[in-house]
Amino acid sequence: MDRGLRGQRLTAANGEISSSSGRMRIGRLILLLAPLAILAGVIVLFVYSKGAGLNVTPAAPIETVQFGRTVLSPGKIQLHLRNTSPQPITVAQVNVSDAIWPYTISPGPDIPRLGSATLTLDYPWVQAEAYEISVLSSNSISFATSIEVATATASTAGGAGALWSFTLIGLYVGVIPIVLGMFWLPLLRQLGPRTMTFLMAATVGLLVYLGLDAVTEALELGALLGGAFQGTGIVGIGIVGTWLLLDAISRRQKSIERSEAGRRMALAMVIAVGIGLHNLGEGLAIGAAYSVGAAALGTFLVIGFIIQNITEGLGIVVPLAKDRPALRSLALLGLIGGAPAIAGTWIGGLVYSQGLSVLFLSIGAGAVFQVAYEIGRSMLWNDAAKRPAPFITFGGVLAGMLVLYATGVVIK
Repeated sequence: MDRGLRGQRLTAANGEISSSSGRMRIGRLILLLAPLAILAGVIVLFVYSKGAGLNVTPAAPIETVQFGRTVLSPGKIQLHLRNTSPQPITVAQVNVSDAIWPYTISPGPDIPRLGSATLTLDYPWVQAEAYEISVLSSNSISFATSIEVATATASTAGGAGALWSFTLIGLYVGVIPIVLGMFWLPLLRQLGPRTMTFLMAATVGLLVYLGLDAVTEALELGALLGGAFQGTGIVGIGIVGTWLLLDAISRRQKSIERSEAGRRMALAMVIAVGIGLHNLGEGLAIGAAYSVGAAALGTFLVIGFIIQNITEGLGIVVPLAKDRPALRSLALLGLIGGAPAIAGTWIGGLVYSQGLSVLFLSIGAGAVFQVAYEIGRSMLWNDAAKRPAPFITFGGVLAGMLVLYATGVVIK
């Protein structure tokens, strides 16, 4: 009898606890949803009151157009447009080098907000000539783009020839110069501690300069995306997200028990990853130059990046100067640092997207900044505080930046 009574009491107590827990969950849900419901009501009120009664009409329509990929084929120019303004846009006229030119547009001249269209011109363009193209909306607002050096756009149509060509360009730009820079490893073993400190500092300077260059390019390209795509926000997300991800990976690696040689190899791997992500952005720039018909610019970029990237190969192997790593490990480092240039040329040349370019450039910037910080923290400033030669670090960082500045003059 007592046992049955105790069971009833336990059942009742459990029911009360369950009921109380359910009421708490409902209360939390109400607290979560109530501000959102009120906010929705405020938005509805604002819209139906036409901006709190102001109903201000702009003096001129706010219209912006983003130009995507430009495709040139014999007798044709194809422009990919995206409407990044807050209202629909109607394409009314196209001018090519100050001459009105007939065109077709698909799916139609009316482009909704964030919608895209493909504009095709039957135009007898001439190889290596420059062209200025402007698109006018129905409100007589002009949007301009240019073709600096006209040439037929690379395409995968008809085989894998273009893909193979972009692969070769990525090898020339990324893998080959970085591997050649790594050939200086035997020489590094013969250098004294001050020279090694100088080279490590030069690696930091090199990475910082690469990061600044990538940020500048990303911001310039992001400004062309239009307000709706928030290019600056993409840059911030790419830099901060990549920094935090690499920092988390680095901290995880440090928590693993390793020998001194193992830690130096881990640092070389982090440097290779950072440089590889940066080379992804370089490949994008080269591939994009070819994709828009600027073959001369693309060739010039290839030559400039080949000269620059040999110094990046040296930066990868500097932490390994005291060791004798296996050839397989060195080959892996070279591929990690250089092979992303191949993927970059594929993306830039065959499926080019300004938004992706901004993101990848930002990822590359965040990667090299984080790697520069990691090298400085673990191998320069901690050790430099124990040595009476702080100006070696200063001179090395400055020298690394000046070397890339000089190669940048060649590239640009």
